[in-house]
Amino acid sequence: MALSVDSSWYRWQGRVKDGFSQTPSESTPLLYSAKEKQSYNLSQQRVIFPNNRIFHQDWAKVSKFYSGNRIHTTKYTLFNFLPRNLFEQFHRWANLYFLFLVILNWMPPIEVFHREITMLPLALVLLIIMVKDGVEDYEKYRFDQEINSSNIQIYEKKEQDYVQKHWKDVRVGDFVQLQCNEIIPADILLLFSSDPSGVCHLETANLDGETNLKQRCVVKGFLYQEPRFEPELFQNKIVCEKPNNNLNKFKGYMEHPDQTRTGFNSESLLLRGCTIRNTEVVVGIVIYAGHETKAMLNNSGPRYKRSKIERRINIDIFFCVGILFLMCLIGAIGHGLWKGKFSEPPPFDVPDANGSFPTVALQGFYMFLTMIILLQILIPISLYVSIELVKLGQVFFLHNDIDLYDEEADLAIQCRALNITEDLGQIQYIFSDKTGTLTENRMVFRRCTIMGNEFSHQENAKRLETQRELDSDDEDWTKCQYGALSGLSTVRCPGGTKPLRRSQSAHAHFQGHIRHRSMGRCDSAQSPVAFSSTIEKDVAPDQGLLTKVKDAALKLETLTAHNVTKPSLSTGSSITDFFLALAICNSVMVSTTTEPRQRVTIPPQMKCLGASLEKIHQLFQRLKFSSLSQSFSSNAPSDLGESLGPNSTVIDSDEQDDLSSHSCGDSTDVGYQSSSKEEVLSKHDTMGAGSPSLEDVLDSVIPEPALCYEAESPDEAALVHAARAYNFTLVSRTPEQVTVRLPQGTLLTFDLLYTLGFDSVRKRMSVIVRHPWTGEIIVYTKGADSVMMDLLEDPAKAKDPAAEKKLRKIQARTQKHLDWYARDGLRTLCIAKKVLKEEDFQRWVNFRHEAEASLDNQDELLMETAQHLETQLTLLGATGIEDRLQEGVPDTIAALREAGIRIWVLTGDKQETAVNIAYSCKLLDQTDTVYTINTESQETCESILNCALEEVKRCYNMSKTEHKFFGIHLPSQAPSSPVEAAGSDIGLVIDGRTLNIIFQGNLEKKFLELTKYCRSVLCCRFTPLQKSMVVKLVRDKLKVMTLSIGDGANDVSMIQAADIGIGISGQEGMQAVMSSDFAIARFKHLKKLLLVHGHWCYSRLAKMVVYYFYKNVCYVNLLFWYQFFCGFSGSTMIDYWQMIFFNLFFTSLPPLVFGILDKDVSDETLLALPELYRSGQDSQLYRLSTFWIAMMDAFYQSLICFFIPYLTYKDSDISVFTFGTPINTISLITILLHQAMEMKTWTFIHWSVLMASFLLYFVVSLLYNATCITCNSPTNPYWIMEKQVSDPTFYLLCFLTPVAALLPRYFLLALQGTYGKSPLLKAQKLDKLPKEKKELAIQEWRKQKERLSIACQAAPSTGNASLSHLQVPHFTEQESRDNSLNDSSPMKRHVRDWVLNRDRSSPHPCSGHVGYKQNLPSSSARPSPDQHLLGPSEARTFGVFKSPQMDSPGASSRGSHRRSQSSLTI
Repeated sequence: MALSVDSSWYRWQGRVKDGFSQTPSESTPLLYSAKEKQSYNLSQQRVIFPNNRIFHQDWAKVSKFYSGNRIHTTKYTLFNFLPRNLFEQFHRWANLYFLFLVILNWMPPIEVFHREITMLPLALVLLIIMVKDGVEDYEKYRFDQEINSSNIQIYEKKEQDYVQKHWKDVRVGDFVQLQCNEIIPADILLLFSSDPSGVCHLETANLDGETNLKQRCVVKGFLYQEPRFEPELFQNKIVCEKPNNNLNKFKGYMEHPDQTRTGFNSESLLLRGCTIRNTEVVVGIVIYAGHETKAMLNNSGPRYKRSKIERRINIDIFFCVGILFLMCLIGAIGHGLWKGKFSEPPPFDVPDANGSFPTVALQGFYMFLTMIILLQILIPISLYVSIELVKLGQVFFLHNDIDLYDEEADLAIQCRALNITEDLGQIQYIFSDKTGTLTENRMVFRRCTIMGNEFSHQENAKRLETQRELDSDDEDWTKCQYGALSGLSTVRCPGGTKPLRRSQSAHAHFQGHIRHRSMGRCDSAQSPVAFSSTIEKDVAPDQGLLTKVKDAALKLETLTAHNVTKPSLSTGSSITDFFLALAICNSVMVSTTTEPRQRVTIPPQMKCLGASLEKIHQLFQRLKFSSLSQSFSSNAPSDLGESLGPNSTVIDSDEQDDLSSHSCGDSTDVGYQSSSKEEVLSKHDTMGAGSPSLEDVLDSVIPEPALCYEAESPDEAALVHAARAYNFTLVSRTPEQVTVRLPQGTLLTFDLLYTLGFDSVRKRMSVIVRHPWTGEIIVYTKGADSVMMDLLEDPAKAKDPAAEKKLRKIQARTQKHLDWYARDGLRTLCIAKKVLKEEDFQRWVNFRHEAEASLDNQDELLMETAQHLETQLTLLGATGIEDRLQEGVPDTIAALREAGIRIWVLTGDKQETAVNIAYSCKLLDQTDTVYTINTESQETCESILNCALEEVKRCYNMSKTEHKFFGIHLPSQAPSSPVEAAGSDIGLVIDGRTLNIIFQGNLEKKFLELTKYCRSVLCCRFTPLQKSMVVKLVRDKLKVMTLSIGDGANDVSMIQAADIGIGISGQEGMQAVMSSDFAIARFKHLKKLLLVHGHWCYSRLAKMVVYYFYKNVCYVNLLFWYQFFCGFSGSTMIDYWQMIFFNLFFTSLPPLVFGILDKDVSDETLLALPELYRSGQDSQLYRLSTFWIAMMDAFYQSLICFFIPYLTYKDSDISVFTFGTPINTISLITILLHQAMEMKTWTFIHWSVLMASFLLYFVVSLLYNATCITCNSPTNPYWIMEKQVSDPTFYLLCFLTPVAALLPRYFLLALQGTYGKSPLLKAQKLDKLPKEKKELAIQEWRKQKERLSIACQAAPSTGNASLSHLQVPHFTEQESRDNSLNDSSPMKRHVRDWVLNRDRSSPHPCSGHVGYKQNLPSSSARPSPDQHLLGPSEARTFGVFKSPQMDSPGASSRGSHRRSQSSLTI
């Protein structure tokens, strides 16, 4: 292949030089050209020649090495279906075992049954599974044919035009033309778009579930072309990477005839399965086709996982094999001993052809094999088929549970892995993402800080509280709709605020799988736009900031290209830059609100373009809004504002004069409000008749365009909506320009020079723009504060001391505000800017182009160029965005914790934010002892783990001692697990850096040992890789059942690593869902999924499996006992067909109905008493002891069922089948009654199936014995059953024998039900009570449990008190900056680790908060660097945050988990 490509390249190059040296109309100059011979690493690169007349021969030679576009997702073909399906089925060793028995039975010396009869069970099982697999595969074949036969326009060089062909005809190198709303057939490199900007809009819902339109742009050099793309003029060769499954990365370059290169990336690649939207025509060249496309490489199909019960079954089957071997060995020895009693060969022995008889040893060996065939049903072959059918039934009822259906998203639960439903009832650890999983992922702008001045946005906080009330109460919506909602006249009632309700149509059609979109929202007629709900869009501005924004915008108008001021730290310019950054530093696309949505690429025209700024200002001066400004001020502080004191705006003392200059009467003019204009008008309608209304002024000056913002992340949408609230409105965006409407109505169009998108490594995004008035090249950057604060310009390099002091104060105050935001659970982002010189920018662009054209190390070079640009930034401010908890999350987590499930939250957010969310969702409780470990030193980390383990173990050991409650000795019960004793109130907080130290220092064992005592673990600043590492560590080392739940692409690795992966269909696409085993719409659905359906699935399947083992062993033992009376000859007293029908028909349906429909406890009781879930965690219903008890019961019942009839018919002259028929009937009745005793739910179906099985046996037996005369020669079952039913002895045996067989089991069940202390037994008794008594009994149960828990916690224990002695302060980056402000000496080196110290006099109890932190007087207090922590006088540094009951009156309830702000200076 390499030779053919190289030779074709040179021939193509020669032809280009001879006659086709024309270049495209536009090309991008690059840094270098390859004049020497080109060599390509074809093992890592793909070389593509276009399919036109110029390169036809080269294309024909190269394209045959690439995959075609025909796809086939089927597993089989018509020719290989039978052999391949049989090959896969015989991967189950049970099938191989029965195949071995069939082969044995074909050997004449060993033949027990007729050969055809022995084959029947195995053939039937194989046929059922084969038919199921065939039907599934045929459906895939039909779907593949439909896809392959879809039409597409492909360029045909002979016709020199586009010809309609099928998708299967597309080849790599073909030119493809697509129209609007067409689905892309292959991965295509975009070369032409009818859009003037050279962009193409895609809908990727088929790929990742995201409904937002994505933008793709043509390759550089092909932007400005003729109205029609000419493939014959395309003279370039394409080199790109080999096919891979990474949807977000693609790199390559296009080599021009002059051997210059143009790089391209994923922004120019159209992926298969996406849909063209809002673009009339696009043309591209096929890069990957068929199964080499990224979509197909990601389509790995459903993953097969082995459940815990299935692994247990395999072990028990080995035990059954052992029992079978022992029974066969007994039969072989017995046969040998019996034959040894004969002095000469008995007359029934048949000699071989030579007239000789085999030896006794050989006969014993033959009998061993014969016994294997005779007792073969001891291994339950039908169990595997029954399990698959039961799981299908369980999945059906899971899918049709109305409580697991989300009407807002119109989504029900999806079961993508059908074979692990029972694992839902055995989960011990849950690993959850935070954003979008516990929270709504609906980001709402909450507050901001600009140049060190904090703006609390109390009006916005009141709006959010009002919105919560509207969302939680459906009646409020009705009152609001009819104008009857008193006290909320200032709040609009748009269609989007109506709470969703269960519609009648959803109930009516749910069972039939005909779902219709809920009509819960008034604006449901329009296509949904993500991140654009009312609560996200409508931001109420802060009045103090609004005043400063207006004045800053007026100053901006005075700038001209000839009057450029130097960059300064003035508040006015910084405010303008701050909101400009919010508006343009993103990838948000502006669309119309009409259907279908169209991109806005041309800024809308103004109504009064001729109006001067003075005229506009005079219009606003005519509006007298003094009362309006007062209406927005509130004496009641918001929830977040309380932490900041009574003032809504925190202002530096140096800025007070500046702020006071803007406090004139017109400073509160809300004419600059865009999002809350209606609110203002609704509240203030008492203006004079002669004065113009605010709406008239706004409509004449600033027309409000109907726009919608389509963002790829909710954070971006929230910031754009916030900027719009202050009238910095993003009105249009193209690949080259972005336009913002200023508060005065002026349109400001920036040249968009470059965009550096957000990635998880850099954790930031930047845009490079050219200011239209000043001509400056400005870099706006936003990102996580953990990385942004390190990229700021060094204050020490400032030119004058005043500027240095200003910078230090701004950075310090901003960091303090960020800490406040994090403690209040807000997501924080830092905003910064940088002004570039022209020559610096050109130099950087050259480096960037070189990196883009590189193929080998492109990612590293791109990262290097981005990091080179994003340095020495000027801090503008920061934002706090609220991500509200999903409905029902606290209740769900509380219930799961009561169920004994330990919950870990793995998030990439900063620690303070995650901790406050953990308290809000009840992951951590105020009375919990929480360990926080943050370190970068291996030695320190090991010391902390050792010390923490020592204290926790001491507390655990003391919990085993005897407790007294009001002088009464409570029973001493040793906890079954550490978490039940010491972990009930212990939590752990750890960050990603510490986890790296744990893995690098081989401290995993100690870390896991500590977590075993913790009920909840919170992991912050974790990368996706670290998430999966933690899940695998816990799963493999602790040998526990794990579940991971997430909603985004960053959770995929974690979901795939767990025993059960659950994806949430959230706002971050469908990547998590496509990688999951189950998919739900809300986190709250996890409660019923695990506690109810998980318990039921486990309980049903576990009991059914145990019953199958019992049933088969009980029945096969009847044949074994008979061998003692027939000389171990392998004979049977039951007809062969009766034995086959016994398992296939007579006893097969009751276990299936039991496994699908049985409910040991009602769903209401399971939800009310989550501790019932522990039975599945402990595998109480199916474990080794359960298996052997069932085996002993089976042996006992088989003895009774055999020997009572034997003793009854002893010394009689009845035939063998006359003796065997009562035994067969008795065993059937006993086995069915045993199943009835196991059933906890009795419905018409249960009764019908049991009666039908019993009647079917008699009907089949009577018909078979009446018609079969010589069916099974030489035996003759003719008229046996007819004679038995006329014999009274038969009925007496059928009544007395099952009673004697089941009496011990019934007696034990009665004792267990009367005196049993199991929570499940108590819950089953509760279900039998009337509804009112049942509710009272459940309440009393919970109260009794709470009293016992309080009594145990109230018991004094010196061991518990010792827990508070572990006190380790922490030093953070933030403190380094704060301390540097107060220390005039050069920057000192700080140790950012935990420091161990013990205070033996600490009197605080175990339930207090662990002293890794200190109880500071206020959240903003900072000790100076010279306050050493090891001195005895600094006792408060090692103080403990106690539970709220023990705190001082002024202690904050949520302040009990604040990290120490102290530091150790060396």
